[in-house]
Amino acid sequence: MKKVLTAACVLVSVAAAGCSVGVREQTGGGGDQGGPIKLAVVPKAIGFDFWEKVRVGAECAGSKQRDVTVHWDGVHAESDVSGQQSLLQDLLSQGDVKGLVYAATDAKALADVTKSAQGQGTTVVNMDSGTTPQPPDVPVYATNNVAAAEQATDLLAEQLGGRGKVAFIEFQPGTSTNETRAEGFKRGMAKHPGLELVAQQSSDSDFNRALQVTQDILTANPDLNGIYAANEPSVLGAAEAVRQAGKVGQVKIIGWDTSEGEIQALRDGVITGLIAQNPFKMGYAAVNAAVTKIRGEQNPSPDTDTGSTLITRGNVDSPEVQKLLNPSCDNPPA
Repeated sequence: MKKVLTAACVLVSVAAAGCSVGVREQTGGGGDQGGPIKLAVVPKAIGFDFWEKVRVGAECAGSKQRDVTVHWDGVHAESDVSGQQSLLQDLLSQGDVKGLVYAATDAKALADVTKSAQGQGTTVVNMDSGTTPQPPDVPVYATNNVAAAEQATDLLAEQLGGRGKVAFIEFQPGTSTNETRAEGFKRGMAKHPGLELVAQQSSDSDFNRALQVTQDILTANPDLNGIYAANEPSVLGAAEAVRQAGKVGQVKIIGWDTSEGEIQALRDGVITGLIAQNPFKMGYAAVNAAVTKIRGEQNPSPDTDTGSTLITRGNVDSPEVQKLLNPSCDNPPA
């Protein structure tokens, strides 16, 4: 069967509407075992560097499978839970989606969407964030957030010499990702009794909000020594607040993700460590799992850790880290 790919997206960070790689079928096909498959792949939000890398991995996996369409779409804010619910329901109502691959913006609120999808015979796979409850037959391809956050907190403790006042900037309470990153942070803090948690605020996954809450924390705690920030907007907002306060180097910042702005701030010494996930692998593995499950080729494992790496100024230019930062279908990260 011939197929014609129409690229509706390019590899850039965008804040535009959702986009897709479509397949125009030119001849007939069979059933699920060998026929065409349309997958709806939905991140928590579009327009973020992390999710763009997930998209590249997802579309790469689709391009290597026969007769697979990857339709990429999403809301514009990770806090838009109702918007994601509506989008997913609309996609399911179209009737031609055989697989739903998505990252839940809220673990409890999105559980019913998974249940509805499975009820109508649609295969579901989660990437990055699952639901509560998580059906045993719905795999989650994600970072081991607890372990990675604990390692990052160990690094922060090392940078502070084991003592100091620390603030925690979370991003979306209620999401499984936020809660597991908080759990790992608190486990790390418990191992280092010389660290004192003096503030915990949510950024609502928004740069301006993160900037504001960090400024407030710095004002209330002028002797603050460290910040743990749990996602890209939180990290960038916290870094800007520290920069504006003239406390670069005085306040250590450990955070998540690896956008261009975060990497530059790491090089500048504003950020002192970043947890690099493998979003390419996350998207790639989740799409592959959905296709193989639909075609009955295998049942994926319930949970798969897609890995993480701690990045500092000392290793940011290593070949391994550069592959994570600049993934491509031709040269994918491990």
